Amino acid sequence: MKRITKAVFPVAGLGTRFLPATKASPKEMLPVVDKPIIQYAAEEAIAAGIDELIFVTGRHKRSIEDHFDKAYELEVELSAKGKSNLLNIVRNVLPNNVSCVYIRQAEALGLGHAVLRAKQVVGGDAFAVILADDLIRGEPSALKQMIDLHAKHGCSVIGVQNVAREETLHYGIVQVTPMEPGVSRMEAIVEKPAPDKAPSTLAVVGRYILTPTIFAQLEKVQAGAGGEIQLSDAIGALLKHETILAYEFTGKRYDCGSKFGYLQATVEYALEHPDLKNKFRSYIKDLKL
Repeated sequence: MKRITKAVFPVAGLGTRFLPATKASPKEMLPVVDKPIIQYAAEEAIAAGIDELIFVTGRHKRSIEDHFDKAYELEVELSAKGKSNLLNIVRNVLPNNVSCVYIRQAEALGLGHAVLRAKQVVGGDAFAVILADDLIRGEPSALKQMIDLHAKHGCSVIGVQNVAREETLHYGIVQVTPMEPGVSRMEAIVEKPAPDKAPSTLAVVGRYILTPTIFAQLEKVQAGAGGEIQLSDAIGALLKHETILAYEFTGKRYDCGSKFGYLQATVEYALEHPDLKNKFRSYIKDLKL
């Protein structure tokens, strides 16, 4: 089976939950300690063997392109001042073998529309989709676990996580038939069901391995509320033609699309940062609350 080498990052959203911080800066560029959220997502993809990063962007997202581009002036200044450690960090945001492609999504017409915009670049191969809002810490990474499962079964794999039943109305929820620990065959997907209507508490989170046949389904999906094309609708349609697996990945997820999840990630990553952890841990212990 051909190795998965491409990952799509839908990053055209407005990030309204973080206003005014995201008025002029993309939410994906919000830092968790000293790296923007989008870099953590890119690093997860690269660690899983991805070497082509496809960013579906919108207006005011130029700083994402700049972040992954070469910064000549900054490198010259750091070199002149002998700041070799910082120079090394700037030069190694991405490995040399990794390339970036940027596709403009002129209108925010839903996650499904963003994925469809990447069709020509993805081509006829299976590919990954990563939502940077979901910062997932795992070893190996959640995406690597899913790619390995795809290599074993040859079908689409959707990352899922158990949530509290009262939270089902915030997620796409899957109905499944268990196959083995952590792996189930998807039978249906319901978008944001009320807790008493949810078929399970397995929620779809921001990691997908999709076969290219998803594009044919996305082209048929009717736009829903707000004129948006939902990826979950296309996945539901694909279930009629192909097996799709739901995978409960090993790792901890931080919902950085919410202020609370973002603060959780910031605190926990700071407590493990090699340069900050001791001082920050002492600060937290001494904090008078």
